[in-house]
Amino acid sequence: MSEVSARPVPLHVAIIMDGNGRWATTRGLPRVAGHREGAKAVRRTVEAAIAQGVRYLTLFAFSSENWRRPPGEVADLTFLLKHYLRSELNEMHAQGVCLKIIGERERFGPNLTAELTAAEARTANNSKLTLVMALSYGGRADIVAAARKAIASGMAPEALTEENFAALLDTRGIPDPDLLIRTSGEVRISNFLLWQTAYSELLFTDVLWPDFGAAAFAAALDEYATRERRFGARPA
Repeated sequence: MSEVSARPVPLHVAIIMDGNGRWATTRGLPRVAGHREGAKAVRRTVEAAIAQGVRYLTLFAFSSENWRRPPGEVADLTFLLKHYLRSELNEMHAQGVCLKIIGERERFGPNLTAELTAAEARTANNSKLTLVMALSYGGRADIVAAARKAIASGMAPEALTEENFAALLDTRGIPDPDLLIRTSGEVRISNFLLWQTAYSELLFTDVLWPDFGAAAFAAALDEYATRERRFGARPA
């Protein structure tokens, strides 16, 4: 067995895709050029995840805070989301990718919301890789929404457990990330999967997202393989 195949592979990798604007600025290009290159990096990373045997890949594509950006940039991001969905869906489906959306998809308007829902339905039976796209997503909002569901259901406080609370989150049915990667050198998690990453291994890389691909993904998995995961337990 090769060294690569023998190493532990994370079941679920989550990525904060950061650095599109910086990539464009350093090249004297408009920010939208960085976002376009970032969309290409998404395809490379999906392919790398499949090749490495990862089963779940969650990408922080659009945060709830991104709505505060200039209207022109929000429009560019929304357009690229539509373009990516329409241009990549057939290939994702052929590769056995199951698409799931978390976040407030309704904020993108009825037409794009319908396209996202249709894409989920079309790929629902695929099992090679589950690609979770976090759109208009915020970790705090996810937790608050779950708490409201628990209250609305009439659940008694003493009946609430970590397990049944997790079932009320956007990520219900999806295992927690084993590895969280953030690109661009920033060292924070920016309101992403706050509940779900309680015991995730964190990896911060200086690689800007548009430059991310198979080699950077493999390097992250190599680093993950060196970690000793304890989940709060003392070493043996």
